[in-house]
Amino acid sequence: MTVTQVAKNKSGSALSCSDQPRHPLPDGRDRYTISEVVAFSGLSAHTLRWYERIGLMPHVDRSHTGQRRFTNRDLDWLAFVGKLRLTGMPVADMVRYAELVRLGEHTFPERQELLESTRRDVLRRIAELQGTLAVLDHKIDTYADARRASERA
Repeated sequence: MTVTQVAKNKSGSALSCSDQPRHPLPDGRDRYTISEVVAFSGLSAHTLRWYERIGLMPHVDRSHTGQRRFTNRDLDWLAFVGKLRLTGMPVADMVRYAELVRLGEHTFPERQELLESTRRDVLRRIAELQGTLAVLDHKIDTYADARRASERA
């Protein structure tokens, strides 16, 4: 089973980063405060500041009073980082990936290798989880069989 088979949307096509929920505001008028991003993303303000501090977030614009102003592009990036977190990718690798993105298109091969390596790790974990699921299913069936047998007696 491949990740594509595991992750399908209702239409049956493979999910992509573009399958994220629509943005609250249209591009060009998209200026979100940190509290709005917290509400939309589910991340804490502390985490957002930390992401920025370690270089995981690109530079976030500031208002004339110094408040962070996030854009739809920032929300897209945070959604992608959330997917990378779910893969179990180490933070150092996520930061490296962010650095490569900032360096430009000439880093495509290195970015691709980093993502392919992560994909191999995810597939390995999926296989491990499928084995674990099979063990759980066997145990559940054993208990269900025992229960049915005791109810018939």
